[in-house]
Formats: sequence, C-alpha cells, structure tokens
Amino acid sequence: MNKIYGGILSLLVVFGCQSKSEENASVSTGGNHYIRLINLDETRQFYTWTSDRIPLVSAHRGGPYPGFPENAIETFDNVLKYTPAIIELDVAMTKDSVLVLMHDDELDRTTTGTGKVEDVTYEYIQGLFLEDNDGKKTSFKVPTLEEALLWSKGKALLTVDIKKSVPFEMVVDVVRETQSEAYAALISYTFPAAKKLHYLAPDLMLSVTIRNEEEIRRFEETGIPWTRVIAFTGVAERNPEFNNAIHEKGAFTILGVLGNLDRMAERRGDEVYASFVQKGADILATDRPIEAAKVLKSLSPSNSSKSPYFTHVD
Repeated sequence: MNKIYGGILSLLVVFGCQSKSEENASVSTGGNHYIRLINLDETRQFYTWTSDRIPLVSAHRGGPYPGFPENAIETFDNVLKYTPAIIELDVAMTKDSVLVLMHDDELDRTTTGTGKVEDVTYEYIQGLFLEDNDGKKTSFKVPTLEEALLWSKGKALLTVDIKKSVPFEMVVDVVRETQSEAYAALISYTFPAAKKLHYLAPDLMLSVTIRNEEEIRRFEETGIPWTRVIAFTGVAERNPEFNNAIHEKGAFTILGVLGNLDRMAERRGDEVYASFVQKGADILATDRPIEAAKVLKSLSPSNSSKSPYFTHVD
C-alpha cells in the first residue's frame, strides 16, 4: 500500500498508562489510530453532536484497496494505519446459520468460491480466500461477525449492515455475547426496521436514514430517542440548514459520498471532501477513506471535547 498517506491526522491522543483525562493531543506520524470507548455512556457522548466535533470517515465495506478485499479484518487494520475510522461492514448468513461478513448474496465476486452464501455451509466458506476489487486472490479469509466485533473493541466503531436474510435477533445476540455494545451501531434503512431494532436493543446506537424534514418528522414518530441515532443523510449533498436541523437534535450526520461524490472528488480534487464537512456533514461514508481522511485533518479543531476518545499507538 502506498505510504504517502501515512500519518494524516494531526489531532490524536497519545495513549499510554495515563488515564483519559491525562492524555494529550499529538501529531500522529505512524502506528495505528484507534477510537476507544469504555461503555455505552461514552458511546452516546461520542455520538452527541458538539460544535467542536472531530470529522471522521466511515470506511465503506471496510475500506478496500488493492491487495485488501472488502469486509476483511486485515483491510480494517490497513485503514487504521492512516486514520481513526468508523468501519461499515455487511453481515450475511450461511446455510447453517453462521453470521459472516459478506456484501453480495453470491460468493463469486469477492472470494475464490461460488454460489450463494445462504446455500453453503460455514465449513465451505472457511476453505475460501478473499479476492480484492481487482479480482486478485489474497491470503485473507472470510471473517465471522463475532470475529469482527471482538476485533473492534478498543480500535474502531462499527456500523453493521444487516442483509435481508439475517434475523435482527441473531445480530443483537452476537453483539451481546461479545460485549461489544459500545462499538456496534446497527444500520436500518426504514423506520419500521429502526423501530424493531430499537425494540430488540434499546440501548444500542442505530444508523437511520434521514434525508429531509419529512423524514425527521417520521423518525420522531417512531419514539426512538435522538440519543440513539446517527443520521445517514443519503448519497447526495444536503444543505447546511438541513444538517443544522439534525445537529439541533444532538445527532451526527453521515453523508454517503461513496459513488458519485467520491468520483467527483477524484475529478475535481480531494479538497471537495472538506466542502461536505463545512456544510455540516460530520462523517463521510466513503470508498476512499485514506484520501478523504487526509483532507479532513485540516478541519479538526485544535482542542475538542471528543479528543479523549482518540488514541495513537506506535
């Protein structure tokens, strides 16, 4: 992986033996960039919008790059060499009800196997290798959701995209069993889905699609507290007034720059990412997390109430 992107964030906290209150912001020059939360109270504080918040990237499907396939733990680790991040991952279920990380219904595009995930056993999947987006075989294996959740603790926040064939209850159970509640936010694309997830796990954070004033109203009708939500505002730019309306509720906004907006940044220059944040996006969900994070470093405040949650480990 090209190292010119290394050490991109200027506002991080050196983590050592001292307590969080004793940690100081530091310029990062390498190592790994982590987000550490002790419990769900800290998670809610982290996701409560403040004007001094530190803008973040959300690595779509874990942030694949050449040699690093999507939804692989090794890929997650690669992104954290360059920036602290939220990791978005996809959960599917095998024929024998094992939850694995996989975006597609079929195995063909991202692994050395064939067939649908739901039609094969976990034993079969264990024998496969992941392929990167160029179709190059790697030495990496398909992780389980359990493995990803255990990996996340003390390292990165997750947003968990649950495929249609996967029962919500099973995902919640694995989050509970791994005691990873502070790190796992569950994604819902509809308000009925959000209501069900909140009913099953009222303490967990949810990423909920809220793209306009009408959807703000409809979300509030669900009865889900704003303290449990990260607002995914879609894949088109929102005006500052709408983003401010979300901020007034105390919630973060996630703008999906993956796709058209990422391509616009490639054409016009990566500084485009800064304009999204300046208009009120707090988290950029992107297929280019390393490039986007390099730009966002200039937008981090010199002092932030969120700084204690960030740490840099050599």
